[in-house]
Amino acid sequence: MPEITAIALLALLGAYLIGSLSSAVILCKVAGLPDPRTQGSGNPGATNVLRMGSKKLAALVLLIDVLKGVIPVLIGRMLGFDINILTLIAFFAFLGHLYPIFFQFKGGKGVATALGAFLALSPALAGAALLTWIAVFVISRISSLSAITAAALTPVYAIWLIDTAFARWIILVIAILLLWRHRGNIQRLMAGEEKKSG
Repeated sequence: MPEITAIALLALLGAYLIGSLSSAVILCKVAGLPDPRTQGSGNPGATNVLRMGSKKLAALVLLIDVLKGVIPVLIGRMLGFDINILTLIAFFAFLGHLYPIFFQFKGGKGVATALGAFLALSPALAGAALLTWIAVFVISRISSLSAITAAALTPVYAIWLIDTAFARWIILVIAILLLWRHRGNIQRLMAGEEKKSG
């Protein structure tokens, strides 16, 4: 367990608050669209915004959600934190997206924010996860299956790409939460009811 200083605590709090800014809800409100939590899958994320019919808005949601993971970890790097604290910062940004304090703790599934956090934490880890997502999507055309497979394999990649056991455990927790948030998709996949994209 790493030593948590006062500055580190502030960084973790800041990461959670940044993660709590639900870009899908905010941008849909600005654009005069319904709250994405009341539409389609009910998930406030880029995929659901895309289903609502706005490609440009969905792309912007995706970009912001990735940046919500990138920015807190990069700030942590500038503050000189080690890999353990940086991984905790990544976790808190991800947690904020899942359970945003500003939006009744009703957040998204966290794929984009986790990817952004991993990108700032370890580009190699993010690259491995992203390549997994792409490969599965090319074969299956099912976005949720791609995310689930990438989430399941990321802790395996972390064994080789992340130096400390503590950081690897935190990445495992992130992966478990990602899978938990996709439990409905997993049930539909098992029943053969999950829809393909495109």
